[in-house]
Amino acid sequence: MSRLADRVAFITGAGTGIGRATALAFAAAGARVVVAERSAAAGEETAHLAGNGAIAIVTDVTEPDSLEAAVRRAVDHFGALHILHNNAGGSTPQDGSVVEAPLEEFWRVIKLDLFGTFLGCRFAIPAIARAGGGSVINMASNLALMGIPGRDCYTAAKGGVAALTRSLAVEFAPQGVRVNALAPSATMTDRVKALMAGNAAIDRLAQSHLLGLIQPGDIASAALFLASAESRMITGQVLPVDSGVTIS
Repeated sequence: MSRLADRVAFITGAGTGIGRATALAFAAAGARVVVAERSAAAGEETAHLAGNGAIAIVTDVTEPDSLEAAVRRAVDHFGALHILHNNAGGSTPQDGSVVEAPLEEFWRVIKLDLFGTFLGCRFAIPAIARAGGGSVINMASNLALMGIPGRDCYTAAKGGVAALTRSLAVEFAPQGVRVNALAPSATMTDRVKALMAGNAAIDRLAQSHLLGLIQPGDIASAALFLASAESRMITGQVLPVDSGVTIS
């Protein structure tokens, strides 16, 4: 029996990278997937690749009306919602130390990574609870668990995601909603490859991976575990998928 048979999964930022890999993994495991993606073309491509009835909805996770409407459309289309993967996010080369980083970059990453996660939970958790419970998977980062110079905007946002994950796990457990987060290290998406170029701190981080560099499919596999009944007794956890970076 498929691990996610009869489940409906809503994945933000699923047009490329980790989000696309997760959409494909969830669909292959039997889920009906909603690709919530800002780029219409990228979203439609992921939905086509995923198959199994996947649909794409143009969604801006930083805009409450957009995300609320996308969740509503997903529920209307599939009849329920069981899994939320708050994947949309990311840093840029404009990040830096607290005394040097542009304030615009701080607010950009807070709005995308932290506020976008907050909104995803705000609108999707009630639908998951109405369906009898399910799984929320947020995206923190290994930088929420360790210190690294020059990434203070991103660290602040992802640390907030980790803390929010724990609070929501306690708050919504009575409704059968599990809330966990993944904490990847640098994952070899096209965006991260571009970010690593010319950033010595991230380059050193990549060299410290004990098991080799991480691929999007590695994160998708961990998300699939947290989405499935195999993790039914796990909530409020921040799971590093980091090739040993946080212990090296």
